[in-house]
Amino acid sequence: MRTQLKSVLGLFTGLVLCLTPQATALPGPGSDSAAPSAAVAAADPAYKVLVFSRTAGFRHSSIDDGIAALRALGTENNFTVDATEDPQVFTTGNLGQYKAVVFLSTTGDVLGDAQQTAFEQYIQGGGGYVGIHAAADTEYDWPFYEGLAGALFQSHPAIQSATVEVEDRAHDATAHLGPTWQRTDEWYNYRTNPRTTAHVLASLDESSYTGGTMSGDHPIAWCKDYQGGRAFYTGGGHTDESYGEPAFRRHLLGGIRWAAGMTEADCRPETGYTALFDGSSTTGWSQAGPGGFTLADGSLTSHGGLGMLWYSAEEFTGDYSLKLDWKAAGDDNSGVFIGFPASDDPWSAVNNGYEIQIDATDTADRTTGAVYGFKSADIAARDAALNPPGEWNTYELRVTGERLEIFLNGRKVNDFTNTDPVRSLQQGHIGIQNHGDGDDVSFRNIRIDGAGGTTPPGPRSGAVKGVGGKCLDVDGSNTADGTKVQLWTCNGTGAQNWTLATNGTVQALGKCLDVSGGGTADGTRIQLWTCNGTGAQTWAPQSDGTVRNPQSGKCLDASGGTWNDGTPVHLWTCHTGPNQKWVLP
Repeated sequence: MRTQLKSVLGLFTGLVLCLTPQATALPGPGSDSAAPSAAVAAADPAYKVLVFSRTAGFRHSSIDDGIAALRALGTENNFTVDATEDPQVFTTGNLGQYKAVVFLSTTGDVLGDAQQTAFEQYIQGGGGYVGIHAAADTEYDWPFYEGLAGALFQSHPAIQSATVEVEDRAHDATAHLGPTWQRTDEWYNYRTNPRTTAHVLASLDESSYTGGTMSGDHPIAWCKDYQGGRAFYTGGGHTDESYGEPAFRRHLLGGIRWAAGMTEADCRPETGYTALFDGSSTTGWSQAGPGGFTLADGSLTSHGGLGMLWYSAEEFTGDYSLKLDWKAAGDDNSGVFIGFPASDDPWSAVNNGYEIQIDATDTADRTTGAVYGFKSADIAARDAALNPPGEWNTYELRVTGERLEIFLNGRKVNDFTNTDPVRSLQQGHIGIQNHGDGDDVSFRNIRIDGAGGTTPPGPRSGAVKGVGGKCLDVDGSNTADGTKVQLWTCNGTGAQNWTLATNGTVQALGKCLDVSGGGTADGTRIQLWTCNGTGAQTWAPQSDGTVRNPQSGKCLDASGGTWNDGTPVHLWTCHTGPNQKWVLP
């Protein structure tokens, strides 16, 4: 929302408004076209990609076509491809020049011990991985790689046509696709289901072909943040013809761009959400105020206004997580409203709820990620997470009590607590804004989790920030049991990427934050240790910002009174001092 010089604003002194009264949603035809988008929205800076296609087992005839296709994509999209089958290129020094490494239908054991270590360090330092097809038929005895790929090959039926169900139409690898994608390939069955550890982008409808063995939940493309790096995998790409398909090539391009850090997406695992708008119908929604939304290609696009389309079918109470995908065409304005009472008057949302703004060029308290008029986003975090106009973004709005956490493309950009007794985040409706003529913002895939007692949100990953703005850090990115955990200047590496798991553990580099020996004395060492399910590895965030170990009843504490890089953390009696306050992902 921007300031509107209209006489009605004088009625609400001190509050710049996003809305004015009545509209009708304009449904239009949906689409399940798989045509590729015309171009990348903004030119990426030049970067390099390594394509690795060594095989120690079955060799796919499509590898040469795949390399040619990736080279062509690089020429068209400003990245250079180095293709090799030589494992000796996997050294720390050499890998450092690449934004992403593509495993193109590799098979069997393709890297030695030293090369595996170098690749692990590359990923933990923020590198990107792209696995194509038989990349899942690779390195069965290397646990790090299985975690990186997300799942490993089990079997496959004959090559045949199948229906791909596109679950995420915001990620750059799948945003160009319709809700379904009909294509022919060799469809792998996997040994495990990656859904609990990765964000599924697309899955197979097992009823549309023969030979699927994953009990109807069959992911085929996914992404994940992994030990500080980014990992994307697609099961397509067996056939020579795949690499001539424009839609499949665009799918690969999107995976490469995301893994290389050229575009952002929410790649945290996602389960338990219920659709409020699935792209096919606005049933349950009502328009308040002028203008409205046009429904086409599974998206709602704003026109006219100021108005709001709100979900009138249900009021949400208690804690919940609301997710939705949005895209601005240019310098456009919109917002998402939560916590307001039922009303056909859009001013009700302004006066009784909160707006989470969409407009990257407005002032700090009124820009993308801000709680409009109340609290600015963390601008540095917002800028790092935000995709440019023409590309999709994902919001998560997480309500816990009167606390609102705002995540943009999986990164937390705001943390706000309501103290106004007139407003409450614990009860109300949700809505999306049509700001006015010329403001062109689209929304997709609006879903909610946790409202009314459904499954709570899943794991959360990111930096854990403590006193002085420094980050909780694993010394030297070392994964040995007993490694020191400390404060360090935030640097975005895997040593500072912590996952708050649903079982109460706090994990980094595949291991758990641990109280040494399960001790309870003040000063007991906090370390990294193999996850073992004991009380020494259970942590409970508190409303006062502390993080408590329930077994001991004591808090995670930065030792001493001068908190420099390398300051160790330990267990200490809870006192809510600054060295016991933590900002969690």
